[in-house]
Order: sequence, then structure tokens, then C-alpha cells
Amino acid sequence: MTRSVADLSQRLIAGDRRALAKAITLIESTRPEDRARAETLLTEALPHTGKAVRIGLSGTPGAGKSTFIEAFGTHLTGQGRRVAVLAVDPSSRRSGGSILGDKTRMERLARDPAAFIRPSPSSGELGGVARRTREVMLAVEAAGFDTVLVETVGVGQSETAVADMTDMFVLIHAPGGGDELQGIKRGIMELADLVLVNKADGDLLPAARRAAADVSAALHLMRPKHKGWSPPVLQVSALEDRGVAAVWVEIERFRTTLGESGLGDLRQAQARAWMWADVRDGLLHALAADAGIAEEAQRLEGEVAAGRLTAPKAAQTLLKRFLEP
Repeated sequence: MTRSVADLSQRLIAGDRRALAKAITLIESTRPEDRARAETLLTEALPHTGKAVRIGLSGTPGAGKSTFIEAFGTHLTGQGRRVAVLAVDPSSRRSGGSILGDKTRMERLARDPAAFIRPSPSSGELGGVARRTREVMLAVEAAGFDTVLVETVGVGQSETAVADMTDMFVLIHAPGGGDELQGIKRGIMELADLVLVNKADGDLLPAARRAAADVSAALHLMRPKHKGWSPPVLQVSALEDRGVAAVWVEIERFRTTLGESGLGDLRQAQARAWMWADVRDGLLHALAADAGIAEEAQRLEGEVAAGRLTAPKAAQTLLKRFLEP
């Protein structure tokens, strides 16, 4: 391990916020030499991870995810917890950078010394979840943050990805859209461990009550993800800070229901899934980096598009060529 990485690792574990920011920048770098240094850093940090509560949050556009996360995060820091928010933004197709800027949407939490907010560009990854979000999660845990909130874009398959890397998946819904279940896909509902009907205040309060009843009825028709746990539906107002404290109560009840062994099994399954996800990513990147394979892939794509070759046969041909000695 190089001296610079060793020094960065020590400062990260000591809770140095600048070291954490540098570590995340290193983790998110795509340069080969940086990837090797990041892997060394994470290996050193690994024994100091795994103790945080990992919560995924998503929801339909306009549900008030950032407003809720700010209110919830502030509540948790007020209880003495240290909160890290990893907000995965949709990327600019030109620059690859984040375009939403969660720090500007969570000004109060951003100023909280017990909180850390890191917007990460999705960089075109499937589902909008940054490829290195799992590694960044380890970094913030090594730096001493005991609660990690992962906010997704809320579109595509990002919900599935975040559910595979967190202990609990929270779906945030806003009332007042006519059909209260409109826009919530069954697959997303099946992922939920807890549903929050946000904006339960003012003129929207009656609609929030109807929405909560509709969502509860829908959830009763689905098979629970975890034995002994039926996803509760809570009405909250992030704007008025009502019902926010009850969310943490339900999270603690969920963790108690699963128990240490249940949570341990969940983390182990996630670690295995992470390994194979990186194997798939590595193979795809290796394929893309091979000039000969890229040329052959372009030719095969043309054959498939013209209807002269089946897609499975083209894939088999490409893989055979890549795997040949």
C-alpha cells in the first residue's frame, strides 16, 4: 500500500471529512490507476464498516423525497446519530456530472456537522444508481457515519438496485394525483418495507388519508419480503415535520423483527450479489475495451438488425471469440 493511500485510509477511519471527500472522489474515478488505489483503500477500511443502518429511499417524481430526507436526517442528528446521504442524480449526457444538486435542495441538513451529503452522478448506469454507490457506502461507514440514506432518482430500475444494497427499502408517495396508485408499479410496491404518504398536510390531508388506505389495501394483496413483517403505511408531513419521528420507530421495529441473524443473512446475500454485479461489469468493460471484439460486435449487430442472425447466436459467437485463448 502506497504511503498516500495509507495516510488517506488512516485519516478516513479517524473521521476526517476532507479525507472522506477525497476517498469518494478516488472511488468514483474511472482511471485504472485510481481503481487499484481505491481497492487498496477499501480493503483497509473494510474492518471498520458494516455497523451502520442502511436505508434506501425512492418514490415517484414530486413525492418530496429530498424534503423528507432533510427533515428525517435532521431528526436523526438531533438524536445523536451521524447521517450520510448518498443521493444518486441523473447524469448529464454530455459531461457525466450531476444535474440536480441535492446539497442545494437540503441546505439545512448540509450545514449540519453531524451530516454528510454526497450527490453522485449515475453516469448512465442502468436504473440510475451510481456504479460505485456500494463502495461509497463503505467509505462513509468507515468514517463513522452510523446511518446511511441512499436516495435514488425514482425512475427505471433504480429501486431494485438500491433494495439490493440496503437493509430496508422505503417508498415515498405523494397524494393528490387522482388515482392514488397511479405511477406506482407493482414491482416497486413489492420491494417496499415501509411506505410513506408524504405531504399529509393542509388541503392534501384528506387525499393523503385516502392514499394511505389505498396503498395499505394494495400491500395486503402482496407477499411480504420478510417473514413476520407486513410493510406499514405512514402519513407524514416533511414540510410541517409531523410523523417523521414515527418513521425511525418503524425502522427500529423492522430491524428487531429481522433480528441479528436475519440482518446478517441479508448482508451476506447483498455481498454475494455485489460480487457478481462487479463480475458482469468487468466482463462488459473488458469486451468494450477490446478493439477486435468491438469491431466484431458492430458486424454482428448489423446481422441481427437485418434479420440474418438470431440475437442468441450473435451473443454466443461474440463470447466464444472473446474467451478463446
